[in-house]
Amino acid sequence: MTEFAELEYEERGHVGVIRLNRPEAMNSLNYRLYLDLEDCVRQTRARVLVLTGNGKAFCAGDDVKQILGGGVEPPRESRERSRATGGLTPAADALLHSDVPIIAAVNGAAVGWGMELALMADLRVASERARFGELFVIRGLCCDAPGLGRLAQLVGRERAAELLLTGDVIDAATAREIGLVSRVVGHDALLPTAMEIAEKIAANPPLAVKAIKQGLRRTLDPDWRDVGRWAIEQITALRRTEDSQEGVRAFLEKRTPVYVGR
Repeated sequence: MTEFAELEYEERGHVGVIRLNRPEAMNSLNYRLYLDLEDCVRQTRARVLVLTGNGKAFCAGDDVKQILGGGVEPPRESRERSRATGGLTPAADALLHSDVPIIAAVNGAAVGWGMELALMADLRVASERARFGELFVIRGLCCDAPGLGRLAQLVGRERAAELLLTGDVIDAATAREIGLVSRVVGHDALLPTAMEIAEKIAANPPLAVKAIKQGLRRTLDPDWRDVGRWAIEQITALRRTEDSQEGVRAFLEKRTPVYVGR
């Protein structure tokens, strides 16, 4: 397995543990972390993956200064990988098409693309400190493919619409109540609980586990690349609007945004 710059990976028996490792930035995703995450998922030989974050946050979504603020141009490798997946975020392509069961151990804030990341897992175990929010709308953006293709499956169309259209952040207890996560545990019990579930799955016949995951994808999932292509088209267009630019400025300046509808 390759060494990664922005995440840590270790294998415990048949279980691979991925830790996003930008704690100083609440594990927000920069271009390098997106590439590392994709590579780690595609290269793993583990039977089950547990995904979590180092520090206080699970993942705070895109790095606002680098990605949403346009401060850094996407590297050539990122652009080429996006073309190869038809526009679907390449890390999402890897996660959504993986035959390896994925458990998100949500240790803190999972917002924006961090919530998308949690939605791409097959199971979500949350610390009592976890928080969830689809913040795209308050940045003047549409959510990515997982928010469109998975959230309503988990919580129902009405609750999904409320979360997507308001940008509200909910706590772990509310997430459990509406079915977004399978269980909420004490913070210190989070990784042991996720590992216990992962080891139980990993002890089962690997080919049967793979077939079950493929079957769930065939019966429940949309064409991810088609949805992703549409979502990226919307996000690209919306990022050019005054409202999106205002949303980013307001976040960086720590003030309430003023939207104008253009």
